[in-house]
Amino acid sequence: MSDAIEFIRPAGLTASAPYAYAAVVGPGRTVFTAGACPLDGDGRIVAVGDVAGQAAQVVHNLVVALEAAGAGLSDVVKTTVYVAAADQRDLVTAWDVVRAGFGAHDAPSTLLGVAVLGYPDQLVEVEAIAVVAG
Repeated sequence: MSDAIEFIRPAGLTASAPYAYAAVVGPGRTVFTAGACPLDGDGRIVAVGDVAGQAAQVVHNLVVALEAAGAGLSDVVKTTVYVAAADQRDLVTAWDVVRAGFGAHDAPSTLLGVAVLGYPDQLVEVEAIAVVAG
C-alpha cells in the first residue's frame, strides 16, 4: 500500500466488510481511470456469458491502464464495480474476482448491479481512483 493512502475502518462499523469504509490521501498525483472493460487487445469482449472470466479481464485491463499512468493496484483509493445482472450471485462472483486481484489492499468500493453496460455482451466494468505519492 502506498504511504500516501490511509484506509479508515471505524470501530463503530462492522469489521466483516471486505473493504475499508473510507480512504484519506496525502500529497501526490491523482489518477482517475475510465471504466475498465472486458475487452481483449483487438477490442473484442472476452468470456461472453462468464461473469468471472470477464471480471478477470477487467482486472488485467485496469492494471495495464494504471501502470501506463505510473500507478498500480496498491495505489487505488476507491473503486466502483458494475455488473450487468439482476442476480446478486453474479455480483458476488464479479466482486470475488476483483477483490482477489487487489489482495490485501482493501480500498473502499461500491458494487452495483446495473441493467446494461456499454458493449454488447459486457457483464463487468470497474473504474478506479488512485493516488501516487508525489
